[in-house]
Amino acid sequence: MSHSAKSFAMGYGGLGGGFGIPQPTRPRIFTSYHHRGDQQYCEMFSNAFHDNYETIYDNSLERQIDSDDVDYVMRKIRENYITGTSCTIVLVGYETWGRKYVDWEIKATLDKQHGLIGVHLPTAPRTAEGKILVPPRLHDNIHSGFALWRSWQEITSSAEQLRQYIADASSRSPFLIANTRELRLRNA
Repeated sequence: MSHSAKSFAMGYGGLGGGFGIPQPTRPRIFTSYHHRGDQQYCEMFSNAFHDNYETIYDNSLERQIDSDDVDYVMRKIRENYITGTSCTIVLVGYETWGRKYVDWEIKATLDKQHGLIGVHLPTAPRTAEGKILVPPRLHDNIHSGFALWRSWQEITSSAEQLRQYIADASSRSPFLIANTRELRLRNA
């Protein structure tokens, strides 16, 4: 994966309409997902909400950071992607549960005590009992009550609904954070 984040709809404020009126800065959210499997959902999400949110994603950390030093990579995730955002949205598709960088991005989010929302995509695999497979660190925080768990349909229903989910996730007590797992060092 890479360390240069792509941001959609770059609108950092500035002057609007030539009248010298400052435009409001859009809140920034980080989107974590499995690139090869779920890129289209990230793009649909970003396109649906580009007027309301600046969506940041990591655009392949492995290629851009190119380091085996876990502490260095974690610091780069925190500094380059998580810092300046208020919430991380984890898009959970077919292979997301076993991706090491998704785990690292969730850990960095929890280290910063930012809001966390898991979103099960239509492609998310289910166990024999019908439960959706999620990244273990995300599961811990859904179970503890820190992270929200929503469907793709719920999270994309409207900008107002998304705003409410983000506000709810960002207001959760940091005492609910469950972040004691060892980092996933390999993809499953």
